[in-house]
Amino acid sequence: MSKRSYVVTGVASGIGASVATRLNNDGHQVIGIDIAGPTAPVNQFIETDLSDPAAIAAAVQQIANPVDGLCNNAGLPPRDGLSAKILQLNFLSVRTLTHLMVPKLNAGASIVSVASRAGHGWPQHIEQIKQLGNIDNAEALDAFITNENIDPTRAYNLSKEAVIVWTLAETEALIAKSIRINTVSPGAIDTGILPDFARAFGDKVKHNLERVGRPGTAEEIASAISFLLHPDSHWINGTDIAADGGIGAFNAADQLELAGLAAIH
Repeated sequence: MSKRSYVVTGVASGIGASVATRLNNDGHQVIGIDIAGPTAPVNQFIETDLSDPAAIAAAVQQIANPVDGLCNNAGLPPRDGLSAKILQLNFLSVRTLTHLMVPKLNAGASIVSVASRAGHGWPQHIEQIKQLGNIDNAEALDAFITNENIDPTRAYNLSKEAVIVWTLAETEALIAKSIRINTVSPGAIDTGILPDFARAFGDKVKHNLERVGRPGTAEEIASAISFLLHPDSHWINGTDIAADGGIGAFNAADQLELAGLAAIH
């Protein structure tokens, strides 16, 4: 197996730590970026406030060598009073870091951003997503939140919708640079922020977990991300992979009234 180099954000805990661990165990070099120290083995750690565009630029300058992939994982769950920071960290900073990293990526590199099942409503909110995509400063972001009456739960959903849509928009231009870009959308995952989602989404989370049997694990999501980062997934591009244990299928079957088609009961 050839040794590759990857940048992973959010390595202090959860999915990011699991991605870093998996890549390291596979013999690859891992450059971790987070505001808190890593809990996973990394070859280089860059302490960075990823909600600060200037700090992102400074972090990228510390990455000396071309790399083979970028995992945009760092993010915030829906929490009171954090609408602006959620939109900044979960989407705007992902876009900023990715654009700054592209010149450092080798041909054949892969970008994987962590979206969410909560982002799958993007077709119904495309105009609002486009508005968010035009924002380039904190003042404009605050005005957008006020004008659109965006609470933390909507901020989270919107941020993940925007990640999926932005990935679609970037795919063709990155092909010209021999770089792939995809997203992974986890369902409920058993990490430290699962209670935040239970509070934000209420009985919907409980109902989905009852149907699927259990929450997913960070390691299971890391497996999907690692596959998309690896050259073996070279024909998967511009795609969102739902890693939700089947929750999306349950909900779609309910909406389409497909119970009569099921042969197994």
